[in-house]
Amino acid sequence: MLRGRKRYGILLIGFILSLSIWGMSRMDVKAGSRKEYLDSLNVGITKIIDPSSSCDDETIKELTEMSQAGSARTEKESDLVMVNVQVAMNVRAEADEKSDKVGLLYKDCGGRILERKDGWTRLRSGDLVGWASDEYLLFGEEAEELADEVGNLIVLIKTEALCVREEPNVDAQAMGFIPEDEELEIIEMLDDDWISVKYDEKVGYVSAEYVDIDFHIDEGETMVAIQKREEAERKAKLTANQGAVVVGGDDTRLLAALIYCEAGSETYNGKLAVGAVVMNRVRSPAYPNTISGVIYASGQFTPAINGKVARVYGGDIPESCYQAAQAAIAGETNVGGATHFRRAGNHEGLLIDHQVFW
Repeated sequence: MLRGRKRYGILLIGFILSLSIWGMSRMDVKAGSRKEYLDSLNVGITKIIDPSSSCDDETIKELTEMSQAGSARTEKESDLVMVNVQVAMNVRAEADEKSDKVGLLYKDCGGRILERKDGWTRLRSGDLVGWASDEYLLFGEEAEELADEVGNLIVLIKTEALCVREEPNVDAQAMGFIPEDEELEIIEMLDDDWISVKYDEKVGYVSAEYVDIDFHIDEGETMVAIQKREEAERKAKLTANQGAVVVGGDDTRLLAALIYCEAGSETYNGKLAVGAVVMNRVRSPAYPNTISGVIYASGQFTPAINGKVARVYGGDIPESCYQAAQAAIAGETNVGGATHFRRAGNHEGLLIDHQVFW
């Protein structure tokens, strides 16, 4: 047992360390700052201990371990997980390859970690919750890097109707109003007050006060959702048998509507590129094999999710969007086999107008 001033010294140092670590947990600082703080705390241990005291090496080791334990508690591991496959992977009800399949995660999909054990991760990706093998997943920095490449920022409307303006100013002309719960893709965060967004054929501006910002990553599909989609596709094929031209026209119009939503303000090349991405997905085993299946797949295209594609489908669609849709369906492409696109930024790929394709 430690006696006298050795015991007093350890109690004093333990109290100082406890106060320091408690204070750290109360501070709103970045992970890097926390690490630097704790590193300096480790160095400080040798300064607290008087070299002339009777504290031995074992005591110093105990104190160092106490500091390291406090550091570990203050570092919070990211709960982000990303899929690392070329096509798709199974998600199961239990952490077992023989367990029932509850859904699919496609290439570049992501989710949040709920639990981990024995080489398996229980995760949530949209409506899909289940176990996936760690062999096909990315965690930590690798997951964050991939999410940054394939994800995009969106604004979620939190007021009954949000005004989209021509300039970042409350006195600027209104371009239109967006209903509550609809989403818009962010182009740029201008400052604390205004955000530029993708709105119809132009760049619009919304007040940051009335929106929430979310980072959108493609999500997986439950088996229930897959079955519903496949059933809808089977019904479409039955309709096609009765009138193939009508169904073909519907597919073309649907693709033209998406092209308008995603590239209405771009040149014809930009419109064709979006259509080609959709058709490349249709041909790929990693995605549904119909135009409607690709466009309405869970978490894939924001305009389809928020209902904008449906509204455009029922209105007037520019002829250039129709022409691009017809060309893409016929097999034309100016982006090769690309299956992704986003507004030009830090992602490498083929730049066409204001979007990058890969």
